[in-house]
Amino acid sequence: MKKEWLPFSRPSVGPEEIQAVVDTLSAGWLTTGPRTKEFEAGIARYIGCRNVVAMNSCTAALHLALEAIGLRAGDAVITTPMTFAATAETIRYFNAHPILVDVDRRTLNIDPGKIEERLRSRAGRARRDRIKAIIPVHYAGYPCDMDKIMSIANAHELTVVEDAAHAFPAVYKGTVVGNIGHITCFSFYATKNITTGEGGAAVTGNDEWADRMRIMSLHGISRDAWKRYTSEGSWYYEIAAPGFKYNLTDVAAALGIVQLRRSDEFWARRSGIARRYTDAFRSLDEVETPFGEGIDDTIGAPGEPLQWKDIAGTRHSWHLYILRLVLGKLEIDRDKFIDELKQLGIGTSVHFIPLHIHPYYRETYGYKPGDYPISHGEYQRIVSLPIYPRMSDADVDRVIEAVKDVVHRHRKRKSLRKPKSPRNVSTRTRRRQ
Repeated sequence: MKKEWLPFSRPSVGPEEIQAVVDTLSAGWLTTGPRTKEFEAGIARYIGCRNVVAMNSCTAALHLALEAIGLRAGDAVITTPMTFAATAETIRYFNAHPILVDVDRRTLNIDPGKIEERLRSRAGRARRDRIKAIIPVHYAGYPCDMDKIMSIANAHELTVVEDAAHAFPAVYKGTVVGNIGHITCFSFYATKNITTGEGGAAVTGNDEWADRMRIMSLHGISRDAWKRYTSEGSWYYEIAAPGFKYNLTDVAAALGIVQLRRSDEFWARRSGIARRYTDAFRSLDEVETPFGEGIDDTIGAPGEPLQWKDIAGTRHSWHLYILRLVLGKLEIDRDKFIDELKQLGIGTSVHFIPLHIHPYYRETYGYKPGDYPISHGEYQRIVSLPIYPRMSDADVDRVIEAVKDVVHRHRKRKSLRKPKSPRNVSTRTRRRQ
């Protein structure tokens, strides 16, 4: 009998969100307006940041963040190959160049040591004057080593634009992500920890950058252009720059306002699911569980278990739960593992196919898989398991049972052949003689 399908992700939208959207529709203001401003103010309070510019995607936020800091054609930005398309494509919008740096195998976050090496290398020196920024990606929702990254950035006068698409609400050493880098970009896509359907935001302590992003998000029209249609506004407007159509609608913001109120509830459920997964899988030699609240500096050779410990004040958002297969102990590869789970009705995904092995980046920059060996190697053994607040305890049990079932059926068995006895050897030897 075919198993009921458990999707990889499902948005947690309830009656409150639906009513908020209906109320907004009834009020007659559908595009950017008072609900969007309320949503921005709510994010600012939650994070404790100075400026929030809501947009229709994290991609838009990254694009305008780079525009605000003055990225130009021929410039370069350091980032990671272990990320989604948007991180690097927004750099290419300017005809600038992404300089990829490999990840730390423990976290799959960009490795600060390798950033420093890249800046000091011959290629780095040749482009040193053109490297303008670093985009660290908080992979799966665990914060990058921001102390080291900010130290490097300050030493080389680089701007840090955090790709925090996975990291709401993550905390790094007691500081909420959004208050560390120069600009931080969040995603509120349908699968994210809170959602507006499609949406994102850029947050920054720099008023000038915030004003620029706000203007550029709505055709480059002068500030508070949305007020043109209120009693406070005027029909007159001025175009300050050739901008973009990146504004968030009030319908989307209405959904986000309610989701924001529930964000701690959502995080608690995600964290609880992650804890159950880790407790269940920790004893399996054929898989590695992800880090929890922190990491240990000790690391074994590839394929050896990773050792984790707490870093005070650091919180994983648990946007993703990444299980890593120990392929040397399994008879199947990652793709077959995913297919086996699919046959059991469990939806999964892979985050991510590293940028440097995609056709565009291979052809444009001549990358080979081995150029970033950690990203490429870990990619071949990662599986993202379902983790979202609407999962029931029974759903979590199903995932755990399915993973264990696949592991048990496909773990490598030790040879059952018995060693040849001396008597048999002696008999064969005599016969040959």
